[in-house]
Amino acid sequence: MATKITVLSNGSLRVEGEFEIVDAQGKTYGLAGRERVSICRCGLSKNKPFCDGSHKGHFEHNAEAFDLPAPKV
Repeated sequence: MATKITVLSNGSLRVEGEFEIVDAQGKTYGLAGRERVSICRCGLSKNKPFCDGSHKGHFEHNAEAFDLPAPKV
């Protein structure tokens, strides 16, 4: 399965499929075989970069897709 990232309204980024997550030094996070994780967008999680649900009632963003402008050359 290809990697799919879903931006959840008022919540996290859900990552599904085949992926790896690495830190700034390139060290891989151990995901214990998970094929789906949620990444924190609000900054309140005590388990960053992963979501722990702390955003509930404290983070608002209505996720609606849009087109980015072409990159500047």
